[in-house]
Formats: sequence, C-alpha cells, structure tokens
Amino acid sequence: MKKVLILGAGLVARPLVRYLLDQPDFKVEVASRTVSKAVKLIDNHPDGEARELNLKDEEGLKKEIADSDIIISMVPYSFHPKVAKYCIDYNKHMVTTSYVSEVMQNLDDEAKKAGILILNEVGLDPGIDHMEAMRIIHDVEEKGGEILSFTSYCGGLPAPEANTNPFGYKFSWSPVGVLLAGKNSAQYLKDGQQVFIPSEDLFKNYTLINIEGLGEFEGYPNRNSLPYIQLYGIQSTEIMLRGTLRNKGWCPTMKSIVDLGLLDEEEKEWEGFTFKGFIRHLMHNPAEEDIKKAMSALLNIEEDSEVIKRLEWLGLMSEEPLPVNRGSAMDILGAKMLEKLQYEEGERDMIILQHEFIASYPGGKKEKITSTLIDFGIPNGDSSMARTVGLPAAIGTRLILEGKIGLVGVHIPIIPEVYVPILQELKEMGIAFKEKREEI
Repeated sequence: MKKVLILGAGLVARPLVRYLLDQPDFKVEVASRTVSKAVKLIDNHPDGEARELNLKDEEGLKKEIADSDIIISMVPYSFHPKVAKYCIDYNKHMVTTSYVSEVMQNLDDEAKKAGILILNEVGLDPGIDHMEAMRIIHDVEEKGGEILSFTSYCGGLPAPEANTNPFGYKFSWSPVGVLLAGKNSAQYLKDGQQVFIPSEDLFKNYTLINIEGLGEFEGYPNRNSLPYIQLYGIQSTEIMLRGTLRNKGWCPTMKSIVDLGLLDEEEKEWEGFTFKGFIRHLMHNPAEEDIKKAMSALLNIEEDSEVIKRLEWLGLMSEEPLPVNRGSAMDILGAKMLEKLQYEEGERDMIILQHEFIASYPGGKKEKITSTLIDFGIPNGDSSMARTVGLPAAIGTRLILEGKIGLVGVHIPIIPEVYVPILQELKEMGIAFKEKREEI
C-alpha cells in the first residue's frame, strides 16, 4: 500500500481525499491543525486516517513526511517551501495546487538531485487552465501554426439561480484568499507592449467578457501574465493576458473597498467600535456626520450608486459591533463578507474558464479558437470549486505513484505526459471544455 499524506483539510479538500480513498492500493492520512475537519473528510473509511498536526511542529511534520510516499500540501502557500525542503530531505514526491513562488522554483536543482517531483499549479487556476492551454498550443504547433494572441479568464461564481445578493459573489474558498488577490499588481502583454497595473488600480482595469449562454462578466488581469509566454513557448504572441472573471459590479465595488483602506493588513485595536465607527476611522473621521454622504464624497461616486448600495447592504454603515476587538481591516471585512456572502443549503456554485487564441498558419490562414469550461457544483454535495481544484491534484498524485509521470524537479502541468491523462480523466468525470474554431 502506498501512503498519501494530505496536509490541510480546507474547503476544497473533500473531492481530493475521497478520490484517493477510492483507489485500491492507497492509504490516505489527512493532517490538519483542526483534527475534526480531517475526521469529517475521512468519514470512517478503513484506508483513511485523521491526525492533528500543527505545521509549526517541525519534528511532527518531519515524521509524517518521512512515513509517507507522497505529500499533497493544501496549506497556505507560504508553508509550501518548508514542506518541499523536508520532501527533498526524505526523497518524497510532492503535489500542490498553488503558484510556484520564487523560493519554490529555487528548489528545482535540489529536487532533481533527490530524484523527486514537486508538481505545483495542478488545481483549477492555476492548473486546468495550463493544461487546456497547452493542449491547444501543441495542437496548433503540430499543424505548423503559431499563436498570435492568448487571453484567458477564470472565475468561481454562484450559479445563475444562486446569484441572489448585490455582490454577485459567494465564497467557495477562503475569504482572505479572495481579498488578498485584490492586492496584487498585474502585468500583461497587449499589442506587443508590456502593461503594468499597480495594485491600487487593479479594479479600474477591467473589460466586459461575453460567455456564450451566460452573458457578460467583468474580467480583470490576474498577477503577472508575462512569464507564461516563455512557459507556454509562445514567443510569437502579441497578446498574453490571464485574468479573473466576476459578475458585473464587482470591480467598481472592490475599487471602492481598496480606496477605503479595507484591505489593510495591519493589526489594530478596535474595542468598542461599530462598523460605522470603523469606517469613519478609515476615512479619518470626516466632518460630515452622514456616513453615506461622507463615503460617497470620499469615493467620488453618487450617494445612490450601486456601489454605495452594496456597501450599505454589507453592513459597513451600521451600528453593529465589530466581530473582533483586535485585527486588521481585511480581517474585519473578510468576516463580514463571509457572513453575508454564503451559499444557502442546496445552492450550486459555478466555474467558468475561457481561453481565446488567435492562431496563424502557413499560407496566411488565421483561426480564432475559443475553449470554454462551464461546470456546476452538486446540490448538497461537492462544490465545483472543490472538484476542479481537488480532482486534478488527486489524479496527478495517482499518476505519480503509479510511475506514469517520470519527471523530477519543480514543475507545472504543461507537459503532455501530465496534462493529457489528467484532462482525459476529468472529461470522463464531466469536467470538459467546449471548443469552437472559426476562420478570421
């Protein structure tokens, strides 16, 4: 029996755990700081074990890694390099769904010397997006063509019938993760020119994206798209943009949230504060007593605008006491958003991932290729976010343990021996892209 160690038992872990428990020759241990979450995921399965583990317990972590055949790290990304170092020390393969940080990339040589694979970015975005992009890019190249333009947008949203609040959003993963992503700057390539968007202007730079059958959404750039020109091997491209998709109204609202200082991460004392007092403090206690007037003046938007209505609906102008006496503005906002932007029992979430390519071929033919994944959660079952993040990592883990992926070093899933079988198995599970090609 091969032993799989899963570190973390968060919102997207269940499909990953259950897939691996369904394999005939695997033992699965879920280790979490909150052991009750791990117990729930294992659900009395004879080949599963739940264990309490704090990642700060160095000796405990080392022992768990030494006793396993492969480690899946589903903990906050800042812990991945520490886990990776121990995997190198004990010659154990590792899988994560997180972006490759510079610290992680710097472990490539050590991982190769240890003969292990550290497979990162094998979730949804990053993950499935890379795999489908490379499938199409390699197909174009095999036909003698080259990529002139690549844009990709991905979003986790409520299904249309569950889109019942003014924000057009509900949490299917960590609120802090969603808010932290709003503090990233962005870089991309447009018409051959590099574009840089500072973090404070991120939500000013959105465009409307049409998704066939679902309508228009707001798309804004996600992190730094430029390295993917080289990673994807498409130096011919004039456009390279990877972005995030949200329902209409999200970007102007988040821009106001940024401008109010609600994404500040500095811990402060808030004892005795109401939300209204908290917002007044963030606005440096304006002379105007009417909080709505003060806020609209500071943000330079109309008092009856949809943005102000959303912030009022959230409760940011209320006399309700803050949920914590000490914390950051982002902690307070995250707690309030989690309270208000929840999925109700039986509601479905929805994943949209759309790639759009312009390809050129010998003889002057040009082609627009659109590949779209629309996936829905299972009512009273796994969310689409959990399935599309967890299942690629689970399949990748199985392939590594079965010796079907022979890579070593630090990798992402852009190589056919990784992406072809994962995409095929996802398709068999109903997680499939719809491709459309048209000459232009």
